[in-house]
Amino acid sequence: MNYQIKNILWATDFSAEAQTALAYADYLAKKFGASIKALHVVPDFAPALYESRGVVVAELVERQEESRVKAQKKLDKISEKTGIKFSKTMVEVGSAGKKIPEIAEKEKCQLIAIGRKGMSALEKILLGSVANQVLRRSKVPVLVTPKRKAVPKIENILVPTDFSENEEKERDYAWTLASKLKANLTLIYILELYDFKFSPAEIKKMMDEALERLKNRKKRRADFEVKEVVVRDLNASAGIVTYAARHKFDLILMSTCVSPVERFFLGSTTEKVISYAPMPVLALPAVYCKK
Repeated sequence: MNYQIKNILWATDFSAEAQTALAYADYLAKKFGASIKALHVVPDFAPALYESRGVVVAELVERQEESRVKAQKKLDKISEKTGIKFSKTMVEVGSAGKKIPEIAEKEKCQLIAIGRKGMSALEKILLGSVANQVLRRSKVPVLVTPKRKAVPKIENILVPTDFSENEEKERDYAWTLASKLKANLTLIYILELYDFKFSPAEIKKMMDEALERLKNRKKRRADFEVKEVVVRDLNASAGIVTYAARHKFDLILMSTCVSPVERFFLGSTTEKVISYAPMPVLALPAVYCKK
């Protein structure tokens, strides 16, 4: 599978988080020699038009067109202000969660950069944000960014593992990214013990065995530092976020390869990490986990 990034789709709602996503898109574009295409999706008023009076329909259509024009002007202004020359700017009408993955595929983009905005306390439980909708539909990796003022840099990448049979594809991508960015990798496994009671000796034995298993995975040549760590925590997502924040990682890279049942009822570990991580998360879609 080709992991090169030649076209990046920056999807924006003009929020502060989206601006952070643009900064990271520009950072990666320079590292990979890629172009950036900008996209804003105007909400489709069509559902509201059904059984409406003509005057109401006309007003809504007019407002929608005004939104399109304003959005285009904003994209032009952002390009002028940041100095980032977009290879293409697009203003589409529809559901952002559906349109963004569709446009990424149509425009042959290898990465979507999007802000995390919309993650309210309720949405963190119900997983209803645009970012999560994009994650569930996208066929290309999705970079989700929180609001950050710091200048983008990716020098240390955290890659969680669960010893699944498809994780080697995830590591292949991590190796390619780290090599291109000259960044260091840390592979982490979270030993989930919940509230089960184990003796210190039993816990040490389990952690040692997990670390040995982690170190014995497929070997790859690397011109960067690679570490393996095992951490004990109540659940994987909490352990990943806590470790990443404590050790000041610049990026978390993980896949969204979970069963539909888990995603429907609980949300994937990746989605939970995205909800709480103070740094960007690069999520690989299920297609990257296939053999």
